[in-house]
Formats: sequence, C-alpha cells, structure tokens
Amino acid sequence: QVQLVESGGGLVQVGGSLRLSCATSGRTFSRNDMGWFRQAPGKEREFVAAISWTGGSTVYAEPVKGRFTISRDNAKNILYLQMNSLKPEDTAVYYCATDRLLFRVQLPTRESEYDYWGRGTQVTVSS
Repeated sequence: QVQLVESGGGLVQVGGSLRLSCATSGRTFSRNDMGWFRQAPGKEREFVAAISWTGGSTVYAEPVKGRFTISRDNAKNILYLQMNSLKPEDTAVYYCATDRLLFRVQLPTRESEYDYWGRGTQVTVSS
C-alpha cells in the first residue's frame, strides 16, 4: 500500500522556520518528480514547489521563492521542504505528492499531474 506521510508542521512566529518531511512507503518514488502543495482556509489548494527525481532541478511558486527550499533523499525515501522567513500568509495545510509520470520534461506544477498524496500537515504562522 502506497503511503505518503507528512510531518514537521506546527505553530511558529512570523520570521521563524520549519522543515517539513514527507516519508514515502509502499513503493519507490526515486524516479518520480515530487512536489509540495498547500491549502489555506477557504482557498483552493495551490502549488508550492517541485523537485526532479534526481534532485537536480527545482521550481517554486512566486510567493515562496527565496524563502522555501525543496530537497529529497532518495536513499531514505524522504522529501523535504525547508521554510524560512515565514509569513502569516504561509498558514495552510501542506501536502506532498508524487508525479504520475516518469522522466517528465518539465517539472509538474498542476494538481492533475500528481497521483499519490499525503494527508497533510498543518503550518500556522502567528503574528
């Protein structure tokens, strides 16, 4: 059974940092691009960042560029999201997901390009 489990969320003050992890099991995703999305209260889920299966390419949504860093450890089957300089507008449930295709030319940024999803971890940034 395929599972993606996010962890590392919590309550942090403005300007603080958190590192999210996404542990995968049930099959290997070492050849799948992976991504992070988030959903704030009353809003649609939105793309945050994606990383290629090698870890050599990344793409970020404009609101998080320069503050968030996506990375992965294929040996441990873990995806990470380092979040720095957090703002109240970063408050959301954060989800990790796996690309439904292998060896995609461009990193996936749309929900429809992903198949397996975690249940999410809550990040709350207080002012």
